[in-house]
Amino acid sequence: MSPSRLLASACGTQDAPLILQVVRYTALFTGVAYGFYHHRSLQAKHDQHKLEHAVHTRERLVVEAKEAWKRRNDAKNSTLITDTEDSRFDLEKLLLSFDKAS
Repeated sequence: MSPSRLLASACGTQDAPLILQVVRYTALFTGVAYGFYHHRSLQAKHDQHKLEHAVHTRERLVVEAKEAWKRRNDAKNSTLITDTEDSRFDLEKLLLSFDKAS
């Protein structure tokens, strides 16, 4: 027996098709509303994950940049004067240090 006939026999009236349509559209609207809500919650989780990934990437880049800066400016290069206006500037030492670095 089909659901519409079952509903018609239970109600005992001719309004069964109308009630069935109300039930169908209510179920459809409920499904659409749930789908919208579920999509928003999934999108919010995705956006949060994307933000956390971007922050983690930036933190990692900052740490790498700090380490590179430390390696570049360690104690062995502290005697090298790169300011051309300084009276102690030695171009030969500067060129030799660049040659060793590369």
